[in-house]
Amino acid sequence: MAGAEPGRRSGLPDIGDRAVAPAPEGAAGLSERYVRQIRLPQLGALGQRRLAASRVAVIGAGGLGAPVLSYLAAAGIGEITVFDPDTVDATNLHRQVLFGDADVGRSKAVAAAERLQELNPEISVRAAVDTVTPANALQLLAGHDLVLDGTDNFPTRYMASDACEILDLPLVWGSILAFSGQVSVFWGAEGRGVTYRDVHPVPPRPGEVPSCSEAGVLGMLCGVIGATMAMEAVKVLAGLGDVLFGRLALYDALRARWDELPLARNPERPAVREIEDVMVTCGLPGPTGPATDELAVAELPALLAAGVRVIDIREAHELEGGMVAGAEHVPMAELLAQEESSGGAGALDGAVLYCAAGSRSASAQRVLAGRGVSVRSLSGGFGAVAGSEIEVTVPG
Repeated sequence: MAGAEPGRRSGLPDIGDRAVAPAPEGAAGLSERYVRQIRLPQLGALGQRRLAASRVAVIGAGGLGAPVLSYLAAAGIGEITVFDPDTVDATNLHRQVLFGDADVGRSKAVAAAERLQELNPEISVRAAVDTVTPANALQLLAGHDLVLDGTDNFPTRYMASDACEILDLPLVWGSILAFSGQVSVFWGAEGRGVTYRDVHPVPPRPGEVPSCSEAGVLGMLCGVIGATMAMEAVKVLAGLGDVLFGRLALYDALRARWDELPLARNPERPAVREIEDVMVTCGLPGPTGPATDELAVAELPALLAAGVRVIDIREAHELEGGMVAGAEHVPMAELLAQEESSGGAGALDGAVLYCAAGSRSASAQRVLAGRGVSVRSLSGGFGAVAGSEIEVTVPG
């Protein structure tokens, strides 16, 4: 990845030159609640009006989305759309600080929108429980001034980047895993800027990169990276500072250190004209959302006793901690490929799928349902089996 001058010095347009019209005097953009940031000469009244006139889409209201949304709402972003089809789970609460115990089981988008509206009644927040997919991404993201991607899976990251390149929208991207985080701002800018595909030209192989649910993550890391994403968004929208265009910021929490890599657009890469669905390619969950047919751990013993196929779709290296006794092991990518090559012969109909925490099995269940194959996803995955009466065996 060769070096490139960041942001404005590389000829990329200033978001302030786009259709972000000043808000009228007395509007939310000049409310007393923003007086401390308006006093900053780099922002001032004009920058605040730009924020008040901005429309921002945030994909994901989880670990990164929670601080992103909180700070954008508090800063006075005029309109925020929260995209998240998932529901709040108890395992989210250590890092997704928009939610509390009373929100468990509720729609993340709806709960987040309600909390943001309480935080700042002067802005407009819209909850979108839609799953953003390659088929609808252009329609759902069009009309916004900027998109922030705080999701935790590769297919959605590629999809968001492709959609923003086609729509010519800046994309603030962040990623976290264990103790490390990354942040950058992508903007195709009609072929002049860097996008996610210039950083990761090839989707990872199945099982190559674990998810946060598998590798774990500290909640404070979400705050560091999410707040940085919100800062970059405000810089882009208000037209201030040196934005992370053409640069990848890397944070190591254990060393308490930021590093940086220069980025440049691959001149050999053709411009994106349509959105590719890379879900099966990289074998990781696609756009997030609950399974359309789930079962609880308490239902599993009776199904095992009845001879129902139970399939562990994790990767081989994930089985060291054991697997459900009586289950068979078929990694997700292999399972989907086998089903596709069989022409949907029905071998999987009625099976139960499980992964580490339920996200991959939910994704596979939705894909198979779209192909006319009926399977169920184990809610909570193998992590939910711990403490239950279900027998666990360690593969030899």
